[in-house]
Amino acid sequence: MQARLCLLDYEGVSAAGAKILKKHCNAFLDHVTKQGGNVSIIGFKQKTTLHNAAFLNAMSAHMTELDDGHRAGQIHLGASIISALLPVAEVESLSEESVLRGITVGYEAAIRLAMAINPSHKLRGYHTSGTCGSIGTAVAIASAMKFSREQMKVAVSAAIASASGLLEMQEDGSELKPYNLAHAAVGGITAAYCALAGFKGPDDAIGGERGFLSVMADHPQVQYLTEFENGYLQIEKVYRKLYAACRHAHSAIDAAIILRNRYNINPASISSIRIETYGMAIKGHNHTTVKSIQSAKMSVPFCVAMALTTGSVALRDFVEEKLTDQNIIRLMNLTEMIESPVINSWLPEKRASRVSISSLDKTFSVCVEYPKGEPENPMTEREIIEKNRY
Repeated sequence: MQARLCLLDYEGVSAAGAKILKKHCNAFLDHVTKQGGNVSIIGFKQKTTLHNAAFLNAMSAHMTELDDGHRAGQIHLGASIISALLPVAEVESLSEESVLRGITVGYEAAIRLAMAINPSHKLRGYHTSGTCGSIGTAVAIASAMKFSREQMKVAVSAAIASASGLLEMQEDGSELKPYNLAHAAVGGITAAYCALAGFKGPDDAIGGERGFLSVMADHPQVQYLTEFENGYLQIEKVYRKLYAACRHAHSAIDAAIILRNRYNINPASISSIRIETYGMAIKGHNHTTVKSIQSAKMSVPFCVAMALTTGSVALRDFVEEKLTDQNIIRLMNLTEMIESPVINSWLPEKRASRVSISSLDKTFSVCVEYPKGEPENPMTEREIIEKNRY
């Protein structure tokens, strides 16, 4: 059931993202699609090569900032794993059952690796969705195609060799953040087919002296790779996003909308906004100068200001006009973000925010511990479908 919901969510997010990709990247699309090929691309009439299809799917899937993820792993999943798995399934004529198995196993591998190396991995500046996403993609394909144990090992090793992705790609109005996941999708495919071709790999690319864990993290938590007595699969802990913004902004957005509706706050009367949250929601996300739509989606102050001004932070709300909306800019500049030791202590179990708004000599405050879309506060199937309207 969870794999089917992940696939449903992914298809809607990718189709919405394809509309954005078409609108802004025509020259790039012409370059990719003119190379020929007969593999389908989500949201496009043209067909292309296997690797290019996976690349474009992943760019579309992550471009909206609506794709799924896992809070403890600090990783997005479907944008790399499913983006590659669907083109491979088309080429290899895989069954729906095989695809769903690949999603489940690929998510499990990517999430467990991400949990083992974070938070130090992210604090070093790596984009976990790119690094662990590449490995999860290779595992998903290997599982869907029923690789042998040795082939699976080689696929993982090859994916580790190409695992990359830097968080710097989201800074300064950059539009290259989705590239990290697109590279992961392509790398996962290449790794899987290297294994299928019969290449041999090292004995332990994950735990070796110069392997993935030692290179990518300060203090790897290997128990996440060996302990399976929880009674559930990690795909059951995946979150889905209601708002088209960085996940670190969602608890603050929820709190802002609750305050706006509960107290009927007039945005023009607001004199200050205080957001108490965890450290990772601040670094790289507290900027009050937005240079692009992508930059706006990464800015917690911008997203909260838009939520208070319009009551909505949907995909359709992120348009160029909002970047210069003086009402949003005013509130954004009134926003202070503060790292809370208490909220920090709740990680990774909760990604919470407390938002306090001063208006007309009164202060209103609310804390959201589980934003909409977390397993503890799930979206309905209808909400998953509706959120992608653009």
